[in-house]
Amino acid sequence: MTEPTTADVGRRVRQLRQARRKSLKVTADLAGISPGYLSRLEAGQRALDRRSLIVALAGALEVAPSELTEVTLPVAGDTATDTAIDRVRRALLTVGMGRTPAEAPPVEVLRDRVAAVLDAQQACRHDDVGAALPALVVDLHAALSVGRDDAELLRLAALLHVQGTQAWLRDVGAPLDLGWSAATLAQDAAERLDEPQTLGVAIFGTTHGLMGAGAFDLAGEQLGRADVGTADGAAAQVTGMLAFTASLLAAARRDRAEVRPPLDVATELAERTGEGNAAWFGFGPTNVGVWRMAVALESGDHPEAARVAETLDPRLIPSPQRRAAYWGDYGRALARSVAAGMTRCWRCDAPSESPRRGCIGTRSPARPSRSC
Repeated sequence: MTEPTTADVGRRVRQLRQARRKSLKVTADLAGISPGYLSRLEAGQRALDRRSLIVALAGALEVAPSELTEVTLPVAGDTATDTAIDRVRRALLTVGMGRTPAEAPPVEVLRDRVAAVLDAQQACRHDDVGAALPALVVDLHAALSVGRDDAELLRLAALLHVQGTQAWLRDVGAPLDLGWSAATLAQDAAERLDEPQTLGVAIFGTTHGLMGAGAFDLAGEQLGRADVGTADGAAAQVTGMLAFTASLLAAARRDRAEVRPPLDVATELAERTGEGNAAWFGFGPTNVGVWRMAVALESGDHPEAARVAETLDPRLIPSPQRRAAYWGDYGRALARSVAAGMTRCWRCDAPSESPRRGCIGTRSPARPSRSC
């Protein structure tokens, strides 16, 4: 799968606008942005990288949010990945139709296979995940249909479909509906188990699926159902991840008053738990910083995102994918801050538009701020 570039997305926005015979001004007014900003988006000079803007622009153009960001490109895809996605799709269809085999591996074997897939997903070994997922999805649901060890199997199903199936499908660029199918399987398993922590994991998955579709109100309703608590370290980490999600959702909904409180809750919980990895979330103080960056970017506060990035040690982020996201978000925050003239000189800490005589450059990830 090929990731669409800023220019690709911009061309798609222009094509949709012209197909609907809407002017720049009309479309921009409906989306709540200026015509000049929309023009720069269409020219690929600005990234369409905030959920709130994607949803607003999709509404103005009368399309689903995914139609703006899932762009079909005239280049060859990754055949191996496409094949793996098709195999996972067939596995999900098999499970959905109740056509699983009559025989299934024992729960201890399935437990080890789920852990191996989730370890591989967290390590970004996407080929390994794609190879293992289809058979594992079918075998796990076959075991559930037989009725052995239901409680543990239901926990494994909820965890696999959120942190394995849904996460992998998102990372490899699969269609949104496949990720949603995985999220709903997780939700069904968690509802059957009726255990707060497992339900919290499933709600994390369905909430992010709804946010990806621009269904912010439904995402808020779903998030409001979670009541995991903080009775132990694992529960506190799941609660912290749900708090992150609440903050990101508030930023996407442009509800500024509700952005900060959930982040403060997550920060307090992270101080108690330290760096952890319950349910493969990688929750801890470093993850608090990563999410603060994401929320700042969603809110359009690029200088704040860059400031937070400078306080983090990305080596502590357990997932290579999240480390890559950290550097990408940091670079985006710096680039947008420079464009707005809001960064500071990496040598003298003066504003970048007026550094002290003899100073050059702005802060960068490789060159931390220092005195002249």
